[in-house]
Amino acid sequence: MKTSEIFVSGYARLPQGITAEEMYTVMVVGMIVDRDTGLILDAECSLVTDLAKKFIKELLVGKSLDHITEIEEVLTQRYFGSARKALISAIKIAYEKYRQVLSES
Repeated sequence: MKTSEIFVSGYARLPQGITAEEMYTVMVVGMIVDRDTGLILDAECSLVTDLAKKFIKELLVGKSLDHITEIEEVLTQRYFGSARKALISAIKIAYEKYRQVLSES
């Protein structure tokens, strides 16, 4: 693991009545990011199905957190699960943590 690799995460409340909410209450998104480039190297989220987790990972890995608007647009255009709003919120919170790390270094 390179020293430029950092872990950031974000949490957001899930909508009531969906399976993920019954299991987790909150959406968690964790990402390994290259501090120098903003590139998302790996990502995981607390969706219920493996297929959904894989889909979100494939949408995020290779994108740059420095282009958060582009990430939000991709999720809005391609992910139509019930947890979309919570997922985007959690990613934005992780992005804010990433920006905080950069400002402190």
